Amino acid sequence: MPPPQKVRLGDLLIQQGLLTEEQLKLSLDEQKRTGRKLGRVFVECGYVTEEGISQALARQLRIPFIDLKSFTPKPDLIKLLPEAPARRYRALVLDQLPDGRLQVGLSDPTDLQAYDEIVRHVKREIDLAVVTESQLLSMVDRVYHRGEQITGLAKELTAELGDIPIEFGDLLGLTPGAEDAPVVKLLQTVFEEAMRLRASDIHFEPQERGLRIRFRIDGVLHVQTEADPKISSAVALRLKLMSGLDISEKRLPQDGRFHIKVRANPVDVRISTLPTQYGESIVMRLLNQNTGLLGLDRVGMPSRVLERFRYALKRPSGMVLVTGPTGSGKTTTLYAALNELNSSEKKVITVEDPVEYRLPGLNQVQVHEKIDLSFSRVLRTVLRQDPDIVLIGEMRDQETAEIGMRAAMTGHLVLSTLHTNDAISTPIRLLDMGIPRYMVALSVHMVVAQRLVRVICSNCREPYTLAPAEREWLHYELGTNIDQHTYHHGRGCAHCANTGYQGRSGVYEFLEMSDAVVEAVNQGDPGDFMRVARQQMAGETLRRDAVRLVLAGTTTVAEAMRISNQFEE
Repeated sequence: MPPPQKVRLGDLLIQQGLLTEEQLKLSLDEQKRTGRKLGRVFVECGYVTEEGISQALARQLRIPFIDLKSFTPKPDLIKLLPEAPARRYRALVLDQLPDGRLQVGLSDPTDLQAYDEIVRHVKREIDLAVVTESQLLSMVDRVYHRGEQITGLAKELTAELGDIPIEFGDLLGLTPGAEDAPVVKLLQTVFEEAMRLRASDIHFEPQERGLRIRFRIDGVLHVQTEADPKISSAVALRLKLMSGLDISEKRLPQDGRFHIKVRANPVDVRISTLPTQYGESIVMRLLNQNTGLLGLDRVGMPSRVLERFRYALKRPSGMVLVTGPTGSGKTTTLYAALNELNSSEKKVITVEDPVEYRLPGLNQVQVHEKIDLSFSRVLRTVLRQDPDIVLIGEMRDQETAEIGMRAAMTGHLVLSTLHTNDAISTPIRLLDMGIPRYMVALSVHMVVAQRLVRVICSNCREPYTLAPAEREWLHYELGTNIDQHTYHHGRGCAHCANTGYQGRSGVYEFLEMSDAVVEAVNQGDPGDFMRVARQQMAGETLRRDAVRLVLAGTTTVAEAMRISNQFEE
């Protein structure tokens, strides 16, 4: 295939009826003002879609347009073009043709320099295809897996820690010009890979025979590599220095945080160290500051839950609790609520450990136990600040819970979280903490319990036949109607790293403190309370909501079963 020819994009789109002369003139003015590519200006102004531009180029140049959403990449071919030029020239090796030539997808097939450089790298003749830039970059992020690179850097660090004397400052990248220190390169690559895979946590776990590095992706841990155990102390020391922890203390747990940039994206990292038998286990929670807050309409609440939740939020006082285990999305739900409630007419104060999201207009307080800035101490002062709405990050003890409930009883809307298995057990948990019955009955207006289930990958989703154990589990909710529905799973593809899942969705139940429920709390009979609360919920449990997502084709039966061990049977 001959090298590509230059095409005037604006003229091409006008010829094909996708753009008007006026729109081209306005776009050229915008391009001069901002310096952005003309094609990007067309898309951002809403004149033409990215797919429309790519298909127009394909028609003009008489080359194929490839939709990468339904394309399965071939790893052996993709590796013929390294990641750096693939990103620089927006190119991806797609296929090998019968005559040995390579089909290469380009977002700009008229780029002569890209054509020459790709031929130089792959050392073969190529045929071009057109792909959209956003789809190409998304696939590049998925297919260039860095697990091997992480393993290689770990081995490099092991070699540096051998018998040859070395300055520890150079090893850790603490001296000027030492940015290429092995541990620095290792951690940088680990953070980049974690962000690429949308990991929420990074785990460094020293074992007897190695240092295990794992990522938590969509709530499930995945092993990335096993490294030599001798690098554990160097990794721990570097991370402690980054987070301002005591590097001499290895016998006690420590908590801290630091900020980094990963490919220009600011990331807030919360770090926890824990002494174990073979060294310090380190877990880091990653909070991407470029990820916008979800609105309540987008957190996945069923309409019946969302309607009642919004009703509770509109009340001028009282307490609304969101419960569930660690990592179940409680904070995300509460901040979605705050985002909706936040206005210039209301004063909102949050008390958190740590502050996970930054929302303009809020007064956010970071708890600091080391200087006795505890939840209870902050809350006493907060109530003198005349707030309308108070968010308590977590009700960890009796004193914090009582202060929050008194605030809810005296004209404040209080939002908080609690670790319980379901909505019904929440009032009982509060009573077990030592909260007076009258306080629980009068202050708590609504309890929302939630979990997160993984969503089936839309690119490899397909029907499948239920296993016997899955049929038995579904029988509780569906009875004899099991065979009237179609069930789906993901077979695994490059888009979901062969897991069959991509992203997560919420599963919810709620308990409103109606007059009957309040009376049951005051009576002090747990059995009677449970009976009344179940009547109030009318069978709308976490388990039923999980089955709803299964029948909608959003998640699998196996995934619903995975998180159902805490559901009501």
